[in-house]
Amino acid sequence: MSAQAFDRGYRSPRYYPVYLDLRGRRCVVVGGGGVALARAQGLVDAGADVAVISPESCSGLEDLAARGQIRLLRRPYRRGDLSGVRLAIDAGDDAPAAQDMGREAEESGTLLNFHDRPAGSTFITPAVVDRHPLLIAISTCGESPYAAAELRRRLAASFGEEWGQMVSLMGRVRRRLRESGSSPTLQRKVFRRLMTAEVRRLLRQGQAEAVGTLAARLAAGDASGPRPGALVGAGPGDPALPTMAAREVLGKAGVPFHDARVPPDVLALRPPEATLVDVGQRPGRPGPLQAAITAPLLERARAGLRVVRPRGGDLLVFSRGGEELRKLTRTGGSATVVPDVSSVLAVPAAADVPLTMGGVASSVGVVAGQEGSTQGCPSGLEAVAAAVDTLVVLLPLRHLQEILARLAAVRGAAWPAVLLGRARGQDETVVRGGVGELAQAARRAGITAPATLVAGRVVGAAAAERRCPEPPPTCPRALGQGDAQHD
Repeated sequence: MSAQAFDRGYRSPRYYPVYLDLRGRRCVVVGGGGVALARAQGLVDAGADVAVISPESCSGLEDLAARGQIRLLRRPYRRGDLSGVRLAIDAGDDAPAAQDMGREAEESGTLLNFHDRPAGSTFITPAVVDRHPLLIAISTCGESPYAAAELRRRLAASFGEEWGQMVSLMGRVRRRLRESGSSPTLQRKVFRRLMTAEVRRLLRQGQAEAVGTLAARLAAGDASGPRPGALVGAGPGDPALPTMAAREVLGKAGVPFHDARVPPDVLALRPPEATLVDVGQRPGRPGPLQAAITAPLLERARAGLRVVRPRGGDLLVFSRGGEELRKLTRTGGSATVVPDVSSVLAVPAAADVPLTMGGVASSVGVVAGQEGSTQGCPSGLEAVAAAVDTLVVLLPLRHLQEILARLAAVRGAAWPAVLLGRARGQDETVVRGGVGELAQAARRAGITAPATLVAGRVVGAAAAERRCPEPPPTCPRALGQGDAQHD
């Protein structure tokens, strides 16, 4: 089917998002089923004066009426029911009555919504994550209620009840700060101290008293105290891989010191006023001396700025992350480490290469391809390769030919291997073959840093599983079931 057949020229209207104060305002819901109940309950929660009009009603509506929360008019809608009404919702199935409602709403200026029918509605109801006083509304402008519901489910899982408690707390602190005439700069500092994962963790654990003590101190204008630095794993290059904890820390960074392996999409998580510092490290090229990085980092930390060091690749594996952590902790403050998704695991996974496999490999070794000896090539390479089933070599390009030759001498030229360049990026390059032929294939492919080498029987086994040239009798393809997937 063509795109034109799907589209047919329809364009959904662009709505203006707004939250209405309906406290004490007259509102009407027409209909007696589950949808009418949900809409009526939402209006009751908002403090509205609610009337539900329907000849028949579900037990939930009967309960609301019995508790005096709504007025239940057991009859069909009739003209005049919208007189003096601020907002109305038609959740019924009477088409002629809906037309009459539309005309009356237009004449009276009543906001009107037809359930699941954007056409003719003057407003639409969003999917809502309710963490009062935090309300997160999701709208697709009427295009896809399913998408809105799915987004609500995902956001509800990410924003627990503690978010509502935290927002209430911030509201109380905000009023105190304004009453005391605190500057906007101080207010922003206070809010950043409150809107943290640690505060939400305390609230989840029921430690509201400890949070209240902190809030009272901050509201009194004491936003001082150490500014801990943070070493943050930014992932192996895919902007989707930094953890939620990493994203939160970056979102509060004062001065992010970053290298070229940190994707721009990840750096964009910083606050607008944060000052980016490029430390000059580039994949495949020697960067500045570590002292040239840590000196300004320490200087900013001592000045009381929130220093964050996002690192691409691996945070504490074959990097200078350990040195930077030690330097940060010597400033008299503290430093936190936000773990990353290690490229040791993520990069092979990008090529569908498991590091272990039942009956094939049960041990893994990891070496650095450019450190360990006076020549730069790893000095313990042969010993590790001989001792493990799967070998991972990080940053191998500078000495690739020598590394592959030494592996061939230990495990044979046919030992299966895969070389991945810029894994999980748009320009990812993958070359497979025995260690004896891989160097030439890598040159032809033009692989560039950062790169990772994985060698072992798992490489050949994984490739054979994908090809499945002679499916076993239990394979659906062998049983004549086309290209169905199989375990």
